[in-house]
Amino acid sequence: MDITLLNNISKNTLASHLEIEFTGAGENWLTATMPVNEKTQQPFGYLHGGASLALAETIASTGSWALSDPDKQQVFGIQVSGNHIATAHKGFVTATARIVHKGKQTHTWDVTITNEKGKEISLCRVTNMIVKKKQ
Repeated sequence: MDITLLNNISKNTLASHLEIEFTGAGENWLTATMPVNEKTQQPFGYLHGGASLALAETIASTGSWALSDPDKQQVFGIQVSGNHIATAHKGFVTATARIVHKGKQTHTWDVTITNEKGKEISLCRVTNMIVKKKQ
């Protein structure tokens, strides 16, 4: 997976608005960071759970896109769940997505979001549907 390409296709999307940046990739995994700032915080100054879920879906959907044939297939998130187990109020969080099921029509990813010290903030699961592009 080409990190520069992944960051370029995210321009002018929710990912770029939330300042999500892809930072690493391997055969069945992907990492990305997101700042904890006024764009991603709830009104009380802590990381918004919805921003964490957006990060998880972004990284998992991008991973599925990279594992599919983008000329013939489209990826859609069909299920996202998360357990928020700690808070963050400044700095950056890092998401690490690992594929746990790679079927012909669905991919399932486990996404762990940690703070700068490596403490787990959220544990998420994302399922994507891989569909044939319409002509």
